[in-house]
Order: sequence, then C-alpha cells, then structure tokens
Amino acid sequence: MKSTKVFAIILALVFWGTGVAAHAVQVSGTVTNKTTGKPAGGDHIAVLDVQAGMSEVAQATTDANGHYTLNTPGSGPYLIRVMHQGAGYFIAAPQQAGGPGDISVYDVAAKVQGVFIEADVIEVETDPSGQLHVDERYFVHNTSSPPKTQWSPKSFELVLPTDASVADVGAQRPNGLPTSVKLDPDGPKGHYSFNFPIQPDDGEKDTMFQISYTLPYSSAKYTLKSVLSLPADNLAVLMPKSMTFAGGAGATFTPVQADPGVNTYLAKNLSPDKPIEFTVSGTGSIPRDAQSGAQSGDQSTGAAQQGPGGGIGQPINTPDPLSKYKWWILGGLALLLCAAAAFLLRRPEGAAASSPASAGIANPAYAAPISAAGKKTALLNALKEELFALESEKLSSTITPQEYAETKAALETVLKRALKKS
Repeated sequence: MKSTKVFAIILALVFWGTGVAAHAVQVSGTVTNKTTGKPAGGDHIAVLDVQAGMSEVAQATTDANGHYTLNTPGSGPYLIRVMHQGAGYFIAAPQQAGGPGDISVYDVAAKVQGVFIEADVIEVETDPSGQLHVDERYFVHNTSSPPKTQWSPKSFELVLPTDASVADVGAQRPNGLPTSVKLDPDGPKGHYSFNFPIQPDDGEKDTMFQISYTLPYSSAKYTLKSVLSLPADNLAVLMPKSMTFAGGAGATFTPVQADPGVNTYLAKNLSPDKPIEFTVSGTGSIPRDAQSGAQSGDQSTGAAQQGPGGGIGQPINTPDPLSKYKWWILGGLALLLCAAAAFLLRRPEGAAASSPASAGIANPAYAAPISAAGKKTALLNALKEELFALESEKLSSTITPQEYAETKAALETVLKRALKKS
C-alpha cells in the first residue's frame, strides 16, 4: 500500500512539468471583511505571476459589494492577492473559469489582543563542523475578537545570541505553505523582527515562524538565553540523548517522556521580555530515521502512546498533538519543504520534463497534459501529508523499521530530485 502511494507521487513528479495550452481564465469572487462581517469594498486585487518574480499581470478593485472580476493571462501558477489596509491575503488562482475566487480579509493593527505563543520549540544538536546547530519554531496564536491581523514591520520580534549565524528563515500562515521570508535586524545586535502578518487562527491552525542558526561550540558547552516577545504557554528544548541539559535563570524546566532517541525539557507559562537561560553540553545529532527503541520496551510503548513531544502533548491540552504539531515530527524537513515549495512555484514552464520512455514507463496515457499550478500544489501537499502519515505510523508501531526507512528514503528522494532539476 505504502509503496503504491510513493510510486504515484513519483509519477506525478515525472509528469507535472508537461506543458498545457495557454488560455485566459476569468476569475471572479467576493472579498469579505471577517472583522466587520461586511463586504470589503475598494480593495486592490492583483494577479501575481510566480514565475516572474511575483509581478502583477492583471489588476482590479472590489466594488461596494466586495465583488471583483479579472482575467489571468494564461495557464500556469498564478496567485490572486487582495490588499486590505496594507496587508496582503492570497489564494491560488483558479485554473478554470468559475473556480473559487472568494477571499477573506481582516482589519489590521500593529498590536492585537489575543496574540500569544502556544509553543516555542527549540531543537539543539551539533553539526559535522563541530558547531552547535539550533532549529527554533514558534507556534503563534491569534485569537482576537473581533478577529484582526497583527501586522507591522515588527509583527513578531525575537532575540538570538549575538554570535549566532542565521542559516534559514521561514514562516507559514494558517492554511498556507511554508515560505522563505526575510529577517530584519531590529535595534541591538541579536535583535530581529519579522515583517509578516499574524492572521487570526483558522480553527486550530495558527501562524508558524521558523529560524535555523549555528553557534560557536569549541568547548562543547554553550549557555543559550531566550527572550520571548509574547507570553508563551510552553517552551520545549529537544536534544540528542548524548547531550546534557541544565536549566538556568528565568524558568523551571521539567524533563518529559518523549521520543526514545531524544531528551525533551519543558517550561510553562512564560512571561515576555524575561530572559530564560539553559546550558547544553556534549555532542550528538537528533535521530531522524527509524529508531530501534520505538518497537520494543516500556519506554517505546509510552512514546507511541503519547506521540511526538510525548509529555509535551498533554500539558498543551491538545487532544491530537500529531496533527497540531506535525512540524515537530518532520523536524529538519521543514526547511526542505520550504525550498521545495519555492522550486515548485518558480520552475519555468519551458523546463524539460521526463518522457515516459526515459522514465521507463510503457503506458503513454500518463503523459496527458496536466494543469501545472494545480499539480505542483497537489504534489507538495501529497509529499507533506505522506511524510506526516509515515511518522505517525512509526510512532504507533504500525510499520516495520525496514518499511519506514525505505519509504522515507523514497519520499526524500522525490523532494531532492525536484530541487536538483531547478
């Protein structure tokens, strides 16, 4: 069953670049202001060509009823963007006339009541060069009522160690794909901010910020100081079993039962602008492949029952931490997915695609023209969901270590192949 799914995804990758006939598509819809519950009249609408640096290729303005109509210049990956009070809201442009074109927007404020961090998840390990590698993800809720978007050049602020070297930065809107974003210096060294909107939650889906950085680690010991700009329900530190953790000032950390290959330490109910210290020492890498301990023993049984983060899942009071914190499970794959998303949206239409013959597939029916934008999005979503489903099966012990390793390798190969073909 799993191998069949992987084969289908690989087939989609081989043929998603097949050309489609260019034709204009009329798009119409209504923009609704969810803050007021009324139509959003006078908002600027634009069609963005993601293969041409997000340039505007068509424009319109909503009427008094929030309605708009415009034409995309042809087939391909386009986005529809509406600007409301300076903030942008996006949907994928329909590939056929009559496709869904309705868009929801919210009023904007620089500071909004009801914005807080549910979890700050910090993964710490050493890299092959001997540096300390840190992946940090902030899950930020916006429960404002009436709902408003928090947006300004300093929508979300953070403080990094002054000797940190930033490698990758990403963000994700509720129901959106992970996106590479810019991190702006903000005041003293080590202070940064995201110019990225924190939209109201969509059900349980919130806004996620992610940053990856390295720190000098010649003495195999480092004291990190975290300063949160918003109140936080939880701060979790994940690290290899081979490394040692010691809590410091500003918070009380408790070890929790988690993945058998990872130590997890949790602090709760943290106030903003209060320095939080902890020290890590030793070396090691967080295991990202099948862990032999996950199939036997009391510890593995507990991990399978608790899911990723183990004891983290219960204190956060979420009934399904597997779905709510899938990025915890995917770990280092998050930034790879960001890169894959950028590649799938920007790959030129004229780029060569594999033919059935070169792929060793005899049935030419698979080479039928397909919608480029639709297949690109579908492929990325399929890969993301398959990776999550695979990790869920591993944690619940419904897949053997060998099946897990083989399937994960195949899925990662699909992503890497896409990136190499750019």
